[in-house]
Amino acid sequence: HVQLVESGGGSVQAGGSLRVSCRASGFRFTDYALGWFRQGPGTEREGVAAIWPSASKYYADSVKGRFTIVEDNAKNTMFLRMNNLKSDDTGLYYCAAAPGYITPWHVRNHYNLWGQGTQVTVS
Repeated sequence: HVQLVESGGGSVQAGGSLRVSCRASGFRFTDYALGWFRQGPGTEREGVAAIWPSASKYYADSVKGRFTIVEDNAKNTMFLRMNNLKSDDTGLYYCAAAPGYITPWHVRNHYNLWGQGTQVTVS
């Protein structure tokens, strides 16, 4: 059964840190482009970060220097570590996957596997 399951969201004060996780099952993790997207209240779902099978990493300008995307291939799990969180980072965070390489990485329609989302609230 192919699926992505996020966890680790929560509430934090501005300036704090959180780590969200995405566990994949049913497919070979290392052959896929993996991404994190988020959707805030009244906004479109936007790309936050991505990592390719080559291990190249990509970040939205709004999170560069604060967020880090990491994958643990042995555990088929991807993480998004978020530091110095701001109120604008509030939203439902989704992980996504697609086979191979995604160009451009931040286009949601390029991904065909999605998790159910985990809420991040920064106050």
